[in-house]
Amino acid sequence: MQIEIKTKKSEGVERLLEVSVPVELVQQAEEQTARRYATSARLPGFRPGKAPAALVRKKFKEAIRQQTLESILQDAYQEVISREQLKVVSTPHLHDVRFDEGKPLVFELHVEVRPEISLARTQGFKLTKPVSAISSDGVRDQVAQLRDQRATWTPVVEKPAPGDLVTVLLSTADDAGVLPEGKEYRLTLGGGQAIAGIEELIMRLAPGETAEESVRWPDDFPDEAQRGKTKPVRVSLQEVKRKALPELDDTFAREVGDFESLDALNTAVRTDMEAHAQREADASVRQQLIDQIVQANAFDIPPSWVTQMVDGYLKAYQVPDDEKQRFTAEFRPIAERQVRRDLIIDSIAEKELLKASEADVDERVAEVAKKRSADPGQVYASLQKAGRIQEIERSITEEKVFKWLLERNTVE
Repeated sequence: MQIEIKTKKSEGVERLLEVSVPVELVQQAEEQTARRYATSARLPGFRPGKAPAALVRKKFKEAIRQQTLESILQDAYQEVISREQLKVVSTPHLHDVRFDEGKPLVFELHVEVRPEISLARTQGFKLTKPVSAISSDGVRDQVAQLRDQRATWTPVVEKPAPGDLVTVLLSTADDAGVLPEGKEYRLTLGGGQAIAGIEELIMRLAPGETAEESVRWPDDFPDEAQRGKTKPVRVSLQEVKRKALPELDDTFAREVGDFESLDALNTAVRTDMEAHAQREADASVRQQLIDQIVQANAFDIPPSWVTQMVDGYLKAYQVPDDEKQRFTAEFRPIAERQVRRDLIIDSIAEKELLKASEADVDERVAEVAKKRSADPGQVYASLQKAGRIQEIERSITEEKVFKWLLERNTVE
């Protein structure tokens, strides 16, 4: 397609091109469109496809022009991408389209392209691997959490204390000072679920009792309009339940995970915590490495990729509409960091031939199947159906890239 292309802007990943389609090509395209219309047009007094061409052109002039424009723009876009060898990464935008009769079709094409990354330096960096010693207190705290998860709640008939689970009917006066009918709430006292003044009122009651008094809202209350206000509150305490923890013994260990003894449980918890600490340390080293590579090798990234990642997290976390702006502002730097990380990994994997192969994926699936005591073929089919194969490929590629990088850099 003989079109004229002028570059108006070429900065980083942004391209702005002015495209001009000769009037001869425009006229040819319009003639072809008109002939297609003539073969199927239905006009009163004529059989389908037998209406005079001039009459068809007059009757469907705007439709023919619009279809011609769309056809030329699509063909011209493909020609620009091919000729300029653009690796487009986002939806293209057309601006300032000029489509006048008897004149060339002229428009501006604005696109983002995949950045050309030249990693001049990927070696010689010094990285620090954090050391996290697992203390006996840490193991004890983790076991305490397991114990707390298996606690039972027993009703009591005495006044509640911090840590108790209470069921209350709570009523707060409106701006006119009127106390509406109470609503039922289940609260764990001391857990920050109610303001301190209301919790203090609850802890003065025994089950079945009701109290009403004025309570002052704290100065740091999330709703600024309510801060420092004092208003009547009515509380009816319906039920108090107290937590009963299981005995910390061999029986508890067997119930948690079929461990032979409490010592075996403690050992397993320590091993798990050490493995987690190791993964965290490795992740820290990898992130340090990526950050230093970014600092040593400047490159632009497509803003649309960052936006897509932010939008993905907005959807995944189901962020409410009124929180989206704040979330986006906070998360965008993290998304930019992730996009740079992905580009660096892809660039090294391609240059050093480190991409995961089919054999790599098959081997990883076989490992998964072995752990599940399942057939590898069935596991592969299941993972493929769930869309997990690409995730496995990516994981293997990243492992290869970081192994390659860490062999060429110093970890202290």
